[in-house]
Amino acid sequence: MTPSLPASPSASTSIDGIAARLAGVQAGIVAACATAGRDPGAVTLTAVSKTQPPDAIDAILAAGQRVFGENRVQEAQGRWRARRPDLPDLELRLIGPLQTNKAAEALALFEVIETLDREKLARALARAAETSGKTPRVLVQVNTGAEPQKAGVPVDGVDALIGVARDLGLIVEGLMCIPPVADDPVPHFDRLAALARRNGLAGLSMGMSADYEAAIARGATHVRVGSALFGERNAP
Repeated sequence: MTPSLPASPSASTSIDGIAARLAGVQAGIVAACATAGRDPGAVTLTAVSKTQPPDAIDAILAAGQRVFGENRVQEAQGRWRARRPDLPDLELRLIGPLQTNKAAEALALFEVIETLDREKLARALARAAETSGKTPRVLVQVNTGAEPQKAGVPVDGVDALIGVARDLGLIVEGLMCIPPVADDPVPHFDRLAALARRNGLAGLSMGMSADYEAAIARGATHVRVGSALFGERNAP
């Protein structure tokens, strides 16, 4: 007798797996907030959906997730344009570098752009806003580790860039950082929080799958979680 092959995972199995991981991360956020004496409602989970296949996106949407982070404008357009009409509560956040020539497209697609890191981009977003009538909500990305290969304004340029963005009419909601992989992230979270306080900003997008609990303890309002929800990242 020929042995039977194992059955392929059903759609419901996939949905249940994603739902369980989402519930686990949500529970982790609640626990971290309890430890820090914070209201869990003050922390938003951003699911990092870049490179994820359609079935994974459909599964986490079915589980109730509505805030997503994307790295590339064109990839996000392909993923979300058809889904958006059926998702009135969807919030898309750009968490990857943005070229100035993509500013108008990004503004049309994303509710929040987390990667404002230079004056030229601020001016491009302001011009796109004049044309579209949509005022950009932005976070300033800070290169807290002074890594030359990484996007983000240097720490000593943060105040000036925030001032420029505000003068241009952009809605600056907070700061974002991606600490160096080899570093303890906590000093970077503390540095970002201090810069935000100095500039009267409430939003702090910091912390990923491996360190979102520590980020919450240091005041994160948004945590960007990918692998803990979807598993290891798929190749683009």
